[in-house]
Amino acid sequence: MRTTLWASSVVAVMLGTGIAACGNGGDAPAVGAAPTAAVTSTAASSPSDTPDLDAAEELARGIDVPWGLTFLPGGDALIAERDTGRILRLTPGSQPRQVADVPGVAEGGEGGLLGLAASPDFATDNLIYAYLTAADDNRIIRFRLDGGDPEVIFDGIAKAGYHNGGRIAFGPDGMLYAGTGDAGDTARSQDPDSPNGKILRLTPDGEPAPGNPTPDSAVYSLGHRNVQGLAWDTEERLFATEFGQNDLDEVNLIQPGRNYGWPNVEGEGDTAGGRYTNPLITWPVREASPSGIAIAGTTAYVAALRGERLWSLPLNGDTVGEPAAQLAGRYGRLRTVQVAPDGALWVTTSNTDGRGDLRDGDDRILRFPAR
Repeated sequence: MRTTLWASSVVAVMLGTGIAACGNGGDAPAVGAAPTAAVTSTAASSPSDTPDLDAAEELARGIDVPWGLTFLPGGDALIAERDTGRILRLTPGSQPRQVADVPGVAEGGEGGLLGLAASPDFATDNLIYAYLTAADDNRIIRFRLDGGDPEVIFDGIAKAGYHNGGRIAFGPDGMLYAGTGDAGDTARSQDPDSPNGKILRLTPDGEPAPGNPTPDSAVYSLGHRNVQGLAWDTEERLFATEFGQNDLDEVNLIQPGRNYGWPNVEGEGDTAGGRYTNPLITWPVREASPSGIAIAGTTAYVAALRGERLWSLPLNGDTVGEPAAQLAGRYGRLRTVQVAPDGALWVTTSNTDGRGDLRDGDDRILRFPAR
């Protein structure tokens, strides 16, 4: 699955132009629609406190299908626009500015420029990782934010108009995790040799991570339909959100080597004598379509697209408490949720993705200070 830059003519054509960067923190204008800042100052926030969901601050508006979100040292955020391939840098209280234009993004349906993750060593290596849909597949690249050619570190993830997965995040172990989708072929989710319908665990160079369930395999867990949220709690346990088909969406506690059932099981069901692992909690699809997940303290926050709400979910060891619907219908479809270095909860809307009802100012980046 792994390839280095310029390893084939396809890669050379797709990425030969390099990252069109505006520099680390540059302020060149964005191409196309210009996002705007909505506030000039933000409330204080403490990492030890709880996000105040009644104290929304609109940091930016006019974003084109925001998808990936990652934080840099100091608190600035990078935001991926799915369809344009742009990456915006947002300092709370300031105007968003384009800092990169990722080449080779083949947007369409649910594909495009998806997840972002800053290197754990960003302060010294300046590296950003991105999951994107290219001409022939989904792939993970990395590049220096201050310019230079991108490097493909993992490719060959089948693409489709839907079920592309796309969330990437560095875990507490320093490894890169990626949630993928079945790309419309359900058999891939149960195929251990396919990267689709999986959670992958990679080294920062894109190799299968040491300690994976199967040596020399990137697969960490399998039997997934479309994973779009990854988050760890204070005990370093991994939780993931997953789209169901017709009936039930899921939050799963991910354990290495476990099979989460798709397509043989949707939601809770027969584990076939322990072969399959049931989810922690399910929702009817109309109430969720869960994308991003973030954990603050002992609460998980799940962004719902079709459900147009933010679910707060108490985490009680290996079980969960009663979920509560927050922000229901207030901002429309919610795509990504992340906890900032200062403890504030950031949420992105997704009403410009072709499935939402547009509101004036969409799409927007919201901040809820912790206090």
